[in-house]
Amino acid sequence: MESMNNVINALNGVLFSDYTVYALLAVGLLFTVWSGFGQYRALTHGVSVVRGKYDDHNDPGAINHFQALSAALSATVGLGNIAGVALAVALGGPGAVLWMWLIGLLGMALKMTEVTQSMLYRNTDDPDNPHGGPMFVVQKGLAASANLRWPTAILFALVSAGLGYIGYTSTMDAGVATTLSYASIVVAGVFSLAFLGLGAISGGALGSFIGGIFVVTLIISAITGGNMFQAWNVADITYTYFQVPQVFTGIILSIVVGLVIIGGIKRIGSVAGKIVPFMCVMYVLAALYVIILNIGEVPAMLGLIVRSGLPDFLGGESPDATGAFLGGTFAYAAMWGVKRALFSSEAGQGSSPIAHSAAKTDEPVREGVVAGLEPFIDTIVVCTLTALVILSSGAYNREAEAIFEDVTPSIVLASEVAGELATPVTASLDGDWWGLPSVDAPTYMPSGSEREKSEAGDGVSAQWEDGDTVFVFADAEDSDDETGTLRIAFPGKYKKGEVVFSDRHAGTGKGALVSVTPGATLYHGSDPAWKIDATVLPRMTADARRIRRTDEGLLGWREGETIFAVVEADLDTNTGRDLRRITGTVKRTEAENDGVVNWTVEWNALESETRPFFRPLKDEDGNVVIDDNGAPVLDKGLYGDYAGASLTAYAFDRVTPGLGKIMVSIAAWLFAVSTMISWSYYGEQGIFFMFRRLGTAGTKSVVLVYKLIYCALVLLTCVLAMPIIEQADGTTAPIIGTDAELDMWTTLGLGVMLVANVPIMLIFGAKAMGAYRDYFDRMKHGGNDPHDAPPIVEVASGKDVE
Repeated sequence: MESMNNVINALNGVLFSDYTVYALLAVGLLFTVWSGFGQYRALTHGVSVVRGKYDDHNDPGAINHFQALSAALSATVGLGNIAGVALAVALGGPGAVLWMWLIGLLGMALKMTEVTQSMLYRNTDDPDNPHGGPMFVVQKGLAASANLRWPTAILFALVSAGLGYIGYTSTMDAGVATTLSYASIVVAGVFSLAFLGLGAISGGALGSFIGGIFVVTLIISAITGGNMFQAWNVADITYTYFQVPQVFTGIILSIVVGLVIIGGIKRIGSVAGKIVPFMCVMYVLAALYVIILNIGEVPAMLGLIVRSGLPDFLGGESPDATGAFLGGTFAYAAMWGVKRALFSSEAGQGSSPIAHSAAKTDEPVREGVVAGLEPFIDTIVVCTLTALVILSSGAYNREAEAIFEDVTPSIVLASEVAGELATPVTASLDGDWWGLPSVDAPTYMPSGSEREKSEAGDGVSAQWEDGDTVFVFADAEDSDDETGTLRIAFPGKYKKGEVVFSDRHAGTGKGALVSVTPGATLYHGSDPAWKIDATVLPRMTADARRIRRTDEGLLGWREGETIFAVVEADLDTNTGRDLRRITGTVKRTEAENDGVVNWTVEWNALESETRPFFRPLKDEDGNVVIDDNGAPVLDKGLYGDYAGASLTAYAFDRVTPGLGKIMVSIAAWLFAVSTMISWSYYGEQGIFFMFRRLGTAGTKSVVLVYKLIYCALVLLTCVLAMPIIEQADGTTAPIIGTDAELDMWTTLGLGVMLVANVPIMLIFGAKAMGAYRDYFDRMKHGGNDPHDAPPIVEVASGKDVE
C-alpha cells in the first residue's frame, strides 16, 4: 500500500505542480481581462437568465437554465464546502481562505469561458438529450477549424514535454533516480510525438485523440473527487457521530445514488433542482446563526485571513501556532487555498460544461454567463461561511480536550533493533559532510511483527534483503556551547552483505558538528521512530464533555477516534516550525469481571531525527508559561484529530452542542448524494463520447455497466475506510484512513483534468470571446428582450415557459 501511495503522490507532484497552478491563475486572469471583467455580467444578466426571463420551450435542450445551474452546483456545492474548506483551514491556516476568494473570482471567468465553448460545440443531434463538454469542443472544433490544428498539436506536445521534465527533475532533485523518473521522459516523448503526428494527419483525428484523453481524466476525477471523496466523508462523519459501520453507509449511499442516476439527466436535473436550493438555504442559515453568535470575532478573523494569506513583502505574517493548529507558511496556505477552491468550484476542470450543455437555449453565451454564478455561490459565499464558522468558533486552533495532569508521559524510542555491529565504526569529516564507512552486515534481528508472521507460517523469511533500511545513532558535539551533546542518526541500507551509510551535513542549524561518535546498534527504519509511553486516557475536560454532550460520570471518549499530542521534533518545512503531531487511536476495553469500561490509546510512531519532547505552553502574548518552581509548563494535552467534515461539525458543536452532529450530518448526506449523481452524469457523458459509435443499443449497454460500477465504487470506498489492512506491528488500519490519504486521491483527479482542459480553453478562447462580445452587442441593441419571470416554483420544477 505504501508503494501505491508513493506512486500516486509522485504523479500528483507532476500533475498538480506549481506550474499547473500558475497556468490556471494566468488563464483565469486572461479571460477576466479579455471579457471586460465578465464577472459583472454573471452577477447581473446571469441572475435574470436563471430566473427564467429568457426561457423558451422551443429551444433545444433537456433542462432549463435553473436546473442546469442546480445540476452543476450539486456537483460543486457539496462536501468540498464542508470538508474541503475545513481541510484547508486546519492545515494551511486562515490565509488559505484569501486564496480561495481569489480562485473564486478568477473561476467565474473560467467557468463562463469553458461553458460558452461547450455550448458552441455541443452535440444536439437529439435536441431532448444534448451532449457536450471539452471532449466535444476539441473534436468538433478541430474538425471545423483547419488553422487550429497545428497550434493545438504543438501546444499539447509542449505540455507533455513539460510534464515529463517536471516528473524527471522532481525526483532527480530529491537525489532519487527511480523507474518513474525515466518513465516520465519516455511517456512524455511518446505523447508529444503522437500529438505532432496526428496534427500532421488531420484535425479530426487529433481532436478525437485529445478528447479521449480528456474523457480518461474525467472518469478518473469522477471516481476520485466525485465519488470517493464524498463517500469517505459521509462514512467518516456517520461513524464518528453514530458509530454506524462504514459498510452500511456505503450500502445506503450506493442504492440512493443508483435510483437517481438510472433515470438520466432529466431525473438528475429534477432531483438537483429540489435538493440544491434546500440544502444551500439550510446550511447558510445554520452558518449565519453561528457567525452571528460570534459576530464580535468576525472582523478580527477577516483581518487574520488577509494577513495570513499575504507574503511577507506585502505585510503578511504567519499565524501563531496555538492549540491544535501547528502553523503554516504563506506558500503552504496559498497551496491549500488554491487546491481546495479548485476542487470545490471545479473552475477550469471542464466538468460543469457537461451539465450546462443539457440546458434549453439557442444562445451559447447565455448559459456561459449563468455558469459564472457557480464559483461565486460555491466559493465566495458558501466556502466563506464555512471558514468563518471554523475560525470564529475557535475550532481550528482549539484547546486540548484532555490533559495528563499529574504525570508527564515519556516519549520513548519505538524503533526496533535490527542488529549489533561487531565493532563500532569511526566517523570521518570530508569538507562539510560527516560519513561512516560501509560495514559487514551483522546477524539480522527481525522486528516483532516479522517474528509473529514467521512463527505463524506466513512466509516471512526474517533475514536481510537488499534495500532494507536501518540507522545508527551517534553522539555528536556541536560548536555551539549552549547546544552541548546531540544525538543524531545516520541512515543506511543493506546491499549485498554490507550496510552502506548515508553522509550527514556538518551544520545543524545552530552550530557545526565538531565530533561524531557512532554507536554499534542498528535499528529498523530510515529514521528513528518515537511513541508516547502512556496508554490510559485521562478524563476529558468539562468543556470538551459539554461539546460532546457526554453523560455525567463518563469520560467522553469515542471508540476508534483519532487523537494527537503536540511535540517539538524535526522541522516541518510546510509550517516553518518544529511542531509535530504524535497520533493515536482510542480503544475501549471492558473488564471481564466487573464490567468497568477503560479507555486507552494505541499510539502511532512519529519519525524524527530529533528526540521529540512536549512543547512549552505559551500565554496570549507568546511568552512561555512558568510554574512556581521556575520551570516551563509543558503542553501535555490531547487533541481530537478532526478531519474534513468532522472539523466543521465540531465547530458548530462548540457553539451549540449537538448542532454539528445533526445539521452537518444531514448536510453531508445531501451534499454527497447531489455531488455523486452529478459526477456520475459527467462520467456517463465521457462514456458516451468514447462508445457512441457502437450505436444506440450498444452505447446504452456500456453506459449501464458504467453506472453499476460507479455505484459499486461508492460501497467499495466506504469499505476502504474500515480497518481491514494488517500493519507491520500486527494492528489493522484502513486503506484510506486520514485526510492526507483522501487528499492524495482527490488531488490526482483534479490534476489530470486541469492539465487536459486548460490547453483546450486557451485554444478555443478566441471563439468564446468572439461569441461573448457578439451576444452582448446584440443585447445592447435590443435583441431578444426578456419576458416576465415565471413563478419560481415552475422554474425549479422545470415546467416549460409557453
